[in-house]
Amino acid sequence: MSVDPRTLGWLSRALTHEMAAVQQYLAQSVLARLWGDYALSSQLRREAVEELQHAERLMERLIVLGIAPSAGNLPPARLGRTVDEMLAADRVLEVDAVRLYEQAVSHAERMRDADCAALLKGILAEEIAHVRELDGMRQGQHHG
Repeated sequence: MSVDPRTLGWLSRALTHEMAAVQQYLAQSVLARLWGDYALSSQLRREAVEELQHAERLMERLIVLGIAPSAGNLPPARLGRTVDEMLAADRVLEVDAVRLYEQAVSHAERMRDADCAALLKGILAEEIAHVRELDGMRQGQHHG
């Protein structure tokens, strides 16, 4: 099965981003638990699991295409010293994800790769929902 190398590049970049998000949300979950904020810790852990599910979907697509998944170097998790700093860092992460997926969808559509476009559009919609959720949390609904 022949696939555009740039499409593979977008899938790999997306995988790296998702693995970085898993690391960040999981680390923040631990930090929130250490602060004694168990509700926030639980919510951040759920976010880590959702990002892991995104990574799994991307890995499946790569494997179907005959490519061994490999995330690149992960940036350090951005923890924050307060809940607001933590959520602000998460919003930056999610806005970056939205931009990445918008560009990746655009590329997949140009290549007429319907399967990749559908996968990327699905994850894009969930990333947009994450941004909205974080905006709600930052407006004082920390455990919403």
